[in-house]
Amino acid sequence: MATALDLEAYLSRVNWQGSLLPNLETLTRLQEAHMRHIPFENLDVLLGRPISLDLGALQAKLIQARRGGYCFEHVTLLGAVLESLGFSLQAHTARVVMFVPLHEAPRTHMFLTVSLPEGLFVVDPGFGGAGPRYPLAMRKDQADDSHWMEQDSSCWRLKTRVRDEVRTLWITTLDPDYPVDFLMGNHYTATFPESPFRNRLMLRAWIPGGQVTVMNRECTFWQDSRLTRKTLENRQELRQLLMDHFGFDLPEVIQLHIPQVPEWHEGE
Repeated sequence: MATALDLEAYLSRVNWQGSLLPNLETLTRLQEAHMRHIPFENLDVLLGRPISLDLGALQAKLIQARRGGYCFEHVTLLGAVLESLGFSLQAHTARVVMFVPLHEAPRTHMFLTVSLPEGLFVVDPGFGGAGPRYPLAMRKDQADDSHWMEQDSSCWRLKTRVRDEVRTLWITTLDPDYPVDFLMGNHYTATFPESPFRNRLMLRAWIPGGQVTVMNRECTFWQDSRLTRKTLENRQELRQLLMDHFGFDLPEVIQLHIPQVPEWHEGE
């Protein structure tokens, strides 16, 4: 028997105070609340733990344990919430091309499209530090143009502006995908030896006035329009960072192995 969604527990987790009518305002505020309170992290993958997309397991991890997760976890949970509220939505896969060309990028990113009277919107709560915090209309008319969708003859591209440079984050055909497609993409992402999630530590959490991101040992704070960086010297500092800014403690990170960080030896 499928596990039912505990909507009340989810709304408490994201500190929801607003209306639940299935409209653009609710969608916008709920995506922001989700991303503000549920961090992005791949710690279980690096710890060799399986990533389950079962709704019960996701609620136990992201709600009860106050952990975070990556795109398949975020989108599956938020999609269940939106569906329970009466939104019309479809889940899709995309190819992440931030660091590799299109022909080397598997379909390992999950996002939603939500249909509203105002049009079709992309909802992408699980991309990490570079992702949009609000629904994106399938046209470039956002008030905040830090992210936008762009269409060519065969696909849609999620674009962002980093200082004066425009970058493509992911590419999709916008074809509908099915649960088995996400199970396969999740399995590849969490278990394939060359998957970036098996080889890098990737974290993102919103903090007052900005966000903190981590790539391996490099920690970046964007706060009140100020940028600061620091290097995590050891795993104890990582554990403290999780407690200070991510809202949970995970003692097991003291044994965390990150293949791209060979200078982090056991016991540090």
